[in-house]
Amino acid sequence: MPSNRGHGDITRPDLVDELMDFLAPAVTNILTRIEGDEFTTPQFIELMQTDPEGKAAYDEAVRRWGEDEVMSKMVIHGQVIPGILRRSPLVEWAGYAHGDIDPYAVPAWWTLTSGR
Repeated sequence: MPSNRGHGDITRPDLVDELMDFLAPAVTNILTRIEGDEFTTPQFIELMQTDPEGKAAYDEAVRRWGEDEVMSKMVIHGQVIPGILRRSPLVEWAGYAHGDIDPYAVPAWWTLTSGR
């Protein structure tokens, strides 16, 4: 039986949880190097695309979701990456990013914590 990885009593996490586990190292790597005090989810995803390892992990997560590109990015932008950020001690959710555009999800503001 797999060890509990923070997914409650689910013996096999669903695909969103699997993708969160897959992308978490790349997201954490970027969070430890990011400059500034805050960012939006779309800004983070744009930054992730400039990092070769981050882009490769992002592209693989989109591919693993298995639907067309738009539907896959909706899940990655709206559930997977925000889920990783919510669980991270490196950032805190700071509210919705009104006026920041992401065609795939509702953007949020994130504040870097002192735990970096």
